[in-house]
Amino acid sequence: MTSNVELLLLDEPSVGIAPRLKGLIFEAIEQIRKDGTAILIVEQDATSTFGIADRVHVLEHGRTVKEGRASDLAGDEYIRQVYLGV
Repeated sequence: MTSNVELLLLDEPSVGIAPRLKGLIFEAIEQIRKDGTAILIVEQDATSTFGIADRVHVLEHGRTVKEGRASDLAGDEYIRQVYLGV
């Protein structure tokens, strides 16, 4: 990989992956982010994504229904019930 990457685009990086491997994938994504690369992830696993994201856009039927800082949305009751299973 080139060292001048500014943006990494990921489409469902955890789909079909065993849970143990999914954890390793998200650890690697988090390290890439910490190293300064901007990352855009399209992902259905909200729990893993909220854990590493700065900002989140929640889409339903192709429309944005919520957006904001991941830390703020993680406390949103609708998001917690529908996407985080809490």
